[in-house]
Amino acid sequence: MLFKQLRLILALSLLLGLSLSVQAATVLVAVASNFTKPMNEIAAAFNKATGHEANLSFGSSGKFVAQIENAAPFEVFLSADEKNPKKLEESGKGVANTRFTYAIGKLVLWSARAGYVDDQGQILGKGGFKHLALADPKIAPYGQAAEEAMKNLSLLDKLQPLFVLGDNISQTQQFISSGNAELGFIALSQVIGTDGKISEGSGWIVPDNLHNPIRQDAILLKKGEPNPAASALLAFLKSPEALAIIKKYGYNLPE
Repeated sequence: MLFKQLRLILALSLLLGLSLSVQAATVLVAVASNFTKPMNEIAAAFNKATGHEANLSFGSSGKFVAQIENAAPFEVFLSADEKNPKKLEESGKGVANTRFTYAIGKLVLWSARAGYVDDQGQILGKGGFKHLALADPKIAPYGQAAEEAMKNLSLLDKLQPLFVLGDNISQTQQFISSGNAELGFIALSQVIGTDGKISEGSGWIVPDNLHNPIRQDAILLKKGEPNPAASALLAFLKSPEALAIIKKYGYNLPE
């Protein structure tokens, strides 16, 4: 009798495991590098809540678009801007009416050296540094926002000869961390601590009124249309749990 019960329990366990494996899926996600920390946390929460897995690749939004246009297997795209997802939607690489803003970025002037950047950003006007790092404004939304902020401060012409340009926001942070640039503009999410303040080095959180909003949009890609994990991930990004994580990393939430 006991042997029959054990066989029954084992059979039910196998059936349950098979059912879960059939239902669970993996989604391939291209993610703007400024969103690395929150997205890793969101992916873990998504897996726990749904059983689905998110396979994440981080990099430049502009380069991801080029890869997607050349048949890269990504199924969901989380961009650092709103322009690139719209471009993919218009070209048919993105699914119509799935595009939405998942976060609004915050820009920070940051140095790896404690006490180097004052909390008003006055060092930009005072000078005394040889290199200023930012992501290439031609391809990177945070670099574009940094350029707009300097222009609105009437400092762009003065500071432009000092620019050290990164391909993306992660490379820009590396330039500063390594000392190749004394300071530079990156995303607040890269250096924010659990208390909501800059956790290392020194920095100035750039006021939102100095640049256009950094609206970061997500879109379901054509390759992800038949994958239930892809649409589930986009839905999860709008959940209270995901929004709390996004806010924790210093982003403004979409209205």
